[in-house]
Amino acid sequence: MRLPVALEPLRSPVYRGLWFAWLAANMTMWMNDVSAAWLMTTLTTSPVMVALVQTASTLPVLLLAVPSGATADIVDRRLYFAATQLWVSATALALAALSLVGALTAPVLLALTFLNGVGLAMRLPVFSAIVPQVVPRAQLPTALALSGISMNLSRVIGPVLAGALIAAASPALVFVLNALLSVLAFGLILRWRSTPRTSPLPGERFIGAMRVGLNFALQSPRLRGVMWRSFLFFLQASALTSLLPLVARGLHGGGPGTFTMLLSCLGVGAILAALLAPRLRQRWGRDDFVLGGTLAHALMAVLIVTAQEIWLAVPAMVVVGMAWLLTANSLSVVAQSVLPDWVRARGMAIYQMSLMGGAACGGLVWGQVAGLAGVDAAVLGSSALGMVVWLLTRRRHIDAGPELDYSPAPATPRPEPAIPVEPEEGPVMVTLEYLVDPARADDFAAVMRRTRGARLRQGALSWGLFRDTADPGRYVEYFVDENWLEHQRRLERFTAFDAELRAQRLAFHLGPEPPKMQRYVADHRVERPSPPV
Repeated sequence: MRLPVALEPLRSPVYRGLWFAWLAANMTMWMNDVSAAWLMTTLTTSPVMVALVQTASTLPVLLLAVPSGATADIVDRRLYFAATQLWVSATALALAALSLVGALTAPVLLALTFLNGVGLAMRLPVFSAIVPQVVPRAQLPTALALSGISMNLSRVIGPVLAGALIAAASPALVFVLNALLSVLAFGLILRWRSTPRTSPLPGERFIGAMRVGLNFALQSPRLRGVMWRSFLFFLQASALTSLLPLVARGLHGGGPGTFTMLLSCLGVGAILAALLAPRLRQRWGRDDFVLGGTLAHALMAVLIVTAQEIWLAVPAMVVVGMAWLLTANSLSVVAQSVLPDWVRARGMAIYQMSLMGGAACGGLVWGQVAGLAGVDAAVLGSSALGMVVWLLTRRRHIDAGPELDYSPAPATPRPEPAIPVEPEEGPVMVTLEYLVDPARADDFAAVMRRTRGARLRQGALSWGLFRDTADPGRYVEYFVDENWLEHQRRLERFTAFDAELRAQRLAFHLGPEPPKMQRYVADHRVERPSPPV
């Protein structure tokens, strides 16, 4: 039986197993956050402390995204994925034990929520990097939407279970079930068998991997643009989600069941959007989804806090969930499309750092506003911010230009030095000499501007282009790598986009021979003090 287009990636047994593991892992996250948020309302009356539950959950992503992404790119992703879930399981067991003996206080609950967020910070980059490995490129948007369904199905099931257990027993029972599901997710992850990455070169160093990942993000204009849009959207959206327990209490007849119902409606809306996304993409682009989602979220949030009626809040939260999914999915697909596999976990970690940074900052800011002016004022303020963002970004596109092909491509053979060079010896400087028709200098400069970004994204420490004062058509390009090993690693990072860019450079070069390339390694003997005479 042929599956609907929206479910097509689930035909792959590898993706299907990972999808169920992700579902179980996310159920534990939502159950923990729902229980912690509601429990906090019983431990304190401070809106700031309630809002800080979301900040404690998301702040670790802001702090640990780059180290986590670097680790996921340089170690076995399966084992790392399993280790992150093991951390979450240990935190869940601690929460269950403390809640059963009645030892949870507001500060302790915040601290354990933060530790659970550390597990989330470690887990998000590696899963984001795994998905493009196990599905064809054409199915990536659908697979990411399905991952969103997994996240939001857990957003429905987790809160419903948590709300039922809270109403029937206590949050302690939720934490116990959460611990059991965490262990189950750990077992599902261990069943997946990843394809080992083979390379004759030793693995990247941790600090160097972080530097290269940050450098890639800084030199990628489209990734920077997506990060800004993600930060602003989740800064806006975090007011409603972080203050939702208090919003539910403020509705006419609101209570614990109302909070659970509203959170479930958020998940239902996201699932509906993911299932409808393939059809919607035929009519609208990603820019339309981001702009429309920003506007819809702002308007529905205003409706919820001004009407204060459950029968209006329920459908409004479904629309909010649809807006959330379509916006987040569109931003995530663009971020994935500008990342080659060798830096994917680091790049997605940095992208998620902007996303969670917006949520963490929003939880703190809107919590303070709620403490000073009330919950309704905080949500209305976030909606006003959404309207301002919508007005300022209407003509700014996240999806401008053709998608770049970052599939691996053969590069030039590894250089064999005529002198002995140690792997860590460096820095290494590479020069290329071009002979260009002076009448085409402006076009050549445009290609070299793109070349500069590509060299720096691959890890170069510096880059420059020089003109010969005696020969107006002679140019010398140089770039510097950290050491000989990093210079060789550059060849492993060569993609189809780099091959296309190289062909464009060569099209400007005059003469029967290709541009002359030379490699130099730093001679540190001249830096040593001379012996006394």
